[in-house]
Amino acid sequence: MLGRIVRSVDFERVLRCAPRARTAHFALHHLRGRPTPPAGGRAKRDRADLSTGEAPLPEWPVDDCCASTSPPAVRHWLGLVLPKRHARRAVTRSLLKRQIRAAAGRGEAALDDGLWVVRLRSPFDVRAFPSAASAALAAAAREELSTLFRQART
Repeated sequence: MLGRIVRSVDFERVLRCAPRARTAHFALHHLRGRPTPPAGGRAKRDRADLSTGEAPLPEWPVDDCCASTSPPAVRHWLGLVLPKRHARRAVTRSLLKRQIRAAAGRGEAALDDGLWVVRLRSPFDVRAFPSAASAALAAAAREELSTLFRQART
């Protein structure tokens, strides 16, 4: 199962590491370890505000709580950094996010445990890909991301 990095402190920790793999447009950073735990106050405060008193809340998503009695084991966490200066249109950023998550999911079993951050380091040429969400851009990103994750495994 592939988790997501959501806290800025975790992004900072991973991005301090040198890139493990690079392509023309992407860099892949890796840090062994786990995300930092939440600050702690919110979960306790939410439980105390319940009218029924202290009710145990599951630590995993509600949709998954009926599937098994234990939380899913997460060994890989993925973060994405797609600056607007490299992908101006939201459509392009969304397309790239989908492609990155799909590539990470395909290569997840071969990756080392820990936190992974994919960073868009340069823009795709708008003359070569005039449409923000074209099939050609998706194919080019898919191919480059496959190469990126393949380099990270070696």
